[in-house]
Amino acid sequence: MGFPPDTSKTVKLERYNSYLRRVNSTKLLAASSKLIFRSTLLAALILVLFLTVNYPPLSSSHSSSGVPYASHRSLLSSSLYSGGGAAVGVLDGAPAGGMSVLVTGAAGFVGTHCSLALKKRGDGVLGLDNFNAYYDPSLKRAGDINDAALLAKLFDVVPFTHVLHLAAQAGVRYAMRNPQSYIQSNIAGFVTLLEAAAKRADPQPAIVWASSSSVYGLNEANPFSESHRTDRPASLYAATKKAGEEIAHVYNHIYGLSLTGLRFFTVYGPWGRPDMAYFFFTKDILQGKQITVFKPADGEREVARDFTFIDDVVKGCLGALDTAEKSTGMPGGGRSAGRRSSGCTTSATPRRLAHGDFGYQPTTDLATGLRKFVKWYVDYHGIKIPVSSATTASSSSSSSSSTSETQRVAGDAADDTEDSSLSAAT
Repeated sequence: MGFPPDTSKTVKLERYNSYLRRVNSTKLLAASSKLIFRSTLLAALILVLFLTVNYPPLSSSHSSSGVPYASHRSLLSSSLYSGGGAAVGVLDGAPAGGMSVLVTGAAGFVGTHCSLALKKRGDGVLGLDNFNAYYDPSLKRAGDINDAALLAKLFDVVPFTHVLHLAAQAGVRYAMRNPQSYIQSNIAGFVTLLEAAAKRADPQPAIVWASSSSVYGLNEANPFSESHRTDRPASLYAATKKAGEEIAHVYNHIYGLSLTGLRFFTVYGPWGRPDMAYFFFTKDILQGKQITVFKPADGEREVARDFTFIDDVVKGCLGALDTAEKSTGMPGGGRSAGRRSSGCTTSATPRRLAHGDFGYQPTTDLATGLRKFVKWYVDYHGIKIPVSSATTASSSSSSSSSTSETQRVAGDAADDTEDSSLSAAT
């Protein structure tokens, strides 16, 4: 009779191996836990050191150097605002006594020029733009003025002295295809910004914002005056700008916000909107094409428009910022006992109030402005022009009067140019 094989040694060996595996697993787990703990502790220490050096308490609105928000620059440019829905960028802070300005629509036509001008003279600038598809959105990061949380963070972190609000949806024909974008940007976005400025900013900043000459709408009085009626808008864009003016009066009355509105008249110049008539003229002239001139059907009325060169608009914006009264409201929505005059709505043309309030006086005539634009256009597109052709193109451009310029506008480009005065669309 055979005996069964002795398996006791095999069982013991398996138990021993299992024991070794448990011991090794326990040691590995302990080592991993220690590594994770030490890494976390090191990261926490680095973070504390970073915040201590670069981000002192918000209760101190000025750094030791006197710069309003120099100490917050590193934090704002870090990952907190580097993802989607982020501020475009933070430029150098203002010197002692300078302004710290939030510029909305900073990547737009007017916004770009104003931001550079503020930076050049030493003011602190933070730019905000949503880079919608109305302009080329490549290589950009976005921040939307409808993002209440983002605006709250900005006003919590940076003690802005001023806001230059240029963000808006421009154009007339586009409103027929996408009307909601105008309501969202020009009305809802404006209210979101004012809410943040009134209730989160401490102190409340003075706000200069872009209205439009389009608010005069179907007003037949000519030339326009700041006191003329603005209750007959001719487009959805104009209606949203008129609504913005009424909203501004409300926030000034209730919250004491300092609000100055600027009614721009057809802004033109380098880096302007490519759907404007002067872009078409320049392109056609350089290609040797004939410019089509459109006249009113009755053949009697003259089509005319005021054009404002971008440099003059920048001077107007900076002048309005420099002379803006301080807001008298208290953070959280209250209003102080102090009284201030209502922020008047000024315009580029007519310019009586603008000249009286902050010395606005345009200095670039149409011929000079067009020559500057054509030079930029040729350089930007790398166009090589023979001397004879260049002379002809320059002559043709510089001799264009405001009437002939807008006769093209009165045709296929009429609607878009009429309300294109706010060119800093985002």
